[in-house]
This record gives sequence, C-alpha cells and structure tokens, in this order.
Amino acid sequence: MDIVRPRCAGIDIGKRTLTACVITTDARGAPAKQIRTFGTVTSDLLALADWLDAVGVTAVAMESTGSYWKPIWNLLEDRFELLLANAAHLKAVPGRKTDVRDAEWIADLFRHGLLRASFIPPRPERELRELVRYRTTLVRERASEINRLAKVLEGANVKLGSVSTNIGGVSGRAILAALAEGTTDPTVLAELARGRQARLRRGRSHDPGHHLRRPRDRPALPRPRATLLRRPRPRARPSSTHPSPRAARLCGHASTRRRVSQPGSFTRQALRACSRISELPR
Repeated sequence: MDIVRPRCAGIDIGKRTLTACVITTDARGAPAKQIRTFGTVTSDLLALADWLDAVGVTAVAMESTGSYWKPIWNLLEDRFELLLANAAHLKAVPGRKTDVRDAEWIADLFRHGLLRASFIPPRPERELRELVRYRTTLVRERASEINRLAKVLEGANVKLGSVSTNIGGVSGRAILAALAEGTTDPTVLAELARGRQARLRRGRSHDPGHHLRRPRDRPALPRPRATLLRRPRPRARPSSTHPSPRAARLCGHASTRRRVSQPGSFTRQALRACSRISELPR
C-alpha cells in the first residue's frame, strides 16, 4: 500500500495512561516502530510532545475516547498535524486487544491514509460551544428545579401556582421568601406582588373591558366620515336606442327606430313590445 505519511504516530488514550506508537520510514521504505507509555497529567503530556518532536513526527492520530482526548488535543494542536478518529472505525483490531496493539493499529492505518478525520472546530469555537452548552444545561436544570418546587408547594396545599404563572419570577420569589420566614397572612403576601401580579391583585383583570378603554393621556382617534362608509351606487347599464329586431317582428312593428327608455333582457323587450299590439293599426 502507498505510504501517505512517512513519519507519524498513533496514540491509544486511557484515563490514567496513554500509549504512543511512532512509525518512521527509512530510505528503503521499511517501517521502524517506537512505543512508549506516558501519563495523562500536564507534565507527562508535555514530555510526550517533546518526544514526538525529537523523533521527527509531523502528524499524530488518536481515538476519540470519551473526553480524555481533549487535553491531549489542546496541547498538541499547535505543534503537529492532528487527526481524531471515530472509535467505530477502529473496532476491527485483529488478535488480542491491548493498548500497545491498539496504538500500532492506529499508527499503521494513519500511515497509509485509511483513517477518516472527525471535524474539530478551532479553539475559539470550541470554547464558545462549551459555554453555550453549559448555559443550556443550567437553564434546563433551573426549569427542572422550578417544576419540583411547584410539586412540593402543591403537596403542601400552598396554591401559589394558582395565582402566579411563574413562581420563579420576582413576585414568586418574594412570596416564597416570605413563606420561608414564617409569613402566612394572605394580605401581607399579596402586597409582595410586582408588575402584572400587582395589577391582578388590584382586580383590574376582572373587568372584561379594561383593555379596550383608552388611557387618559392617549388622544382619541378621528372618527371616519359617514361618506366613507356609504355604499357606492351601482353604475347604470348603457341604454340601447333600438329594440331588438326579433321583438319588433313578434309585435308586427314596422319601424325598429322607436326609443326604448330602459333596456332589459330579450324577454322584457318582447313583453313590452307585445303590450303595444292593441295600439297598432289593423
């Protein structure tokens, strides 16, 4: 097989130790292997980087084992070409599985270009990802704690959720703090409401038309004129100055130039013409 990387290394990562296998190629194309084991603390990882640099390694491949690969990646990304391989692509290790054989297998596949790299974003993007994901986790945990608190209050027959839609808001936290201090007077607890909860306490929400009334400081809108609301008159249909020839024939009328005041369909023209039959000379 073709050799893609003549000087490379494969690292099998564990929780406490890691095993690195370096494969170099001589002038005749024969591989030479060097295997060493290091710890996972920062000083050991720096010693690993110095050793890889000393033997002339230019590219390093490692397996994505949990989150153990992250500190190794952070310390080596500025000095070597790194590749993070998916663990599912490295399962077909022949023979008995050991750390040394795994490191040799990773280095051999990496040497021939048979490993597919996983996408690792740059350091600023990785830090932003961790921050956003941690914030998402905190928001979910906060919502879970609020739901658990609501269940505890319902179990104690404290109907705070019936008067407040958000017990984690300003009003809800103030009422909870007062309850924790021993305050049980509903009037005193109602005085702690703020914002919308305070308006609910004053009873404005029981007026079904309070949201339709105009505030005093808001000017009234101009009323539309009656002419704007008047329906337009229908346009007159164009009149015809002559009855249809068929109506004239039905009535026996000799002249077709008599004016018709209001046009209509053929039936109305015929009935109007026939009504004048008695007026015609015999």
